[in-house]
Amino acid sequence: MEIAVIGLGKMGGNMVRRLLRDGHRVVALDRDKEAVARATSDGAVGVLTIDDAVAQTSSPRTFWVMVPSGAPTEETIVKLASMLSPNDILIDGGNSNFRDSVRRSAMLAEKKIRMLDAGTSGGVWGLEIGYCLMVGGDESAYQHALPALTTLAPKDGLGYFGKAGAGHFSKMVHNGIEYAMMQAYAEGLELLQATDYKYDLAKLTGVWNNGSVIRSWLLELAERAFKKDPQLASLKAYAEDSGEGRWTVNEAVAHAVPVPTIAASLFARFASRQDNSFAMRVVSALRNEFGGHAVKKA
Repeated sequence: MEIAVIGLGKMGGNMVRRLLRDGHRVVALDRDKEAVARATSDGAVGVLTIDDAVAQTSSPRTFWVMVPSGAPTEETIVKLASMLSPNDILIDGGNSNFRDSVRRSAMLAEKKIRMLDAGTSGGVWGLEIGYCLMVGGDESAYQHALPALTTLAPKDGLGYFGKAGAGHFSKMVHNGIEYAMMQAYAEGLELLQATDYKYDLAKLTGVWNNGSVIRSWLLELAERAFKKDPQLASLKAYAEDSGEGRWTVNEAVAHAVPVPTIAASLFARFASRQDNSFAMRVVSALRNEFGGHAVKKA
């Protein structure tokens, strides 16, 4: 089928390559001329403006938006809304807040433009492994886009989950779970590192990845990381959060659903950004005040 992809970053660029491998006609758009040139050399029709992308596609058009969430996605969708025709399809494959997806879907429906919100997981490995796709929105659009979606996803890694927002809500929760899983691995591995036993963590995670109940792709990635840098000495102890963890905790509060592990993993990321934490200085001061415990002076 024919599909236009807007955003040729680490994921979008590889999506274009995967689609081309399976014989789809792909119109590839990015502000970065070099990214467009790479897509063109791979066989895509490269363009630098949305106007050109619309001109290079025929109705019913299918546009996949793969730009950063927030303002870039909003601006892109508003621009497309002014240019697409009734029955065209717009797919948001980024990490948008599901509430934004519901709003955007309603706005596009007024113009008879069909929208899908596609929660997308796979990262830089998606080119070879495929992208897990959790899709919500217009079901007729899903059926129309199914050839491209099937190409992008691994076997059994694609599902339609209902009305607008369902795809991005499931991706939000998926990422909240991811936070908690990574934190559990991190804490356990730190404990191993703190003992008198001199563990080869690359070797140990490799053993765990064969038959253990805690084996996973994340643990495989940990094994890779330890093989490259056994002490992770090249990294700073700083972990950013991209939004989905916060949204997951907020929704849990709104629905009165306890998610203590996910919440704790989010707060641990906040703690990673603090140097000489004020809160821990308060703890130190209180221990000194009530018990005369020794403190370390700055």
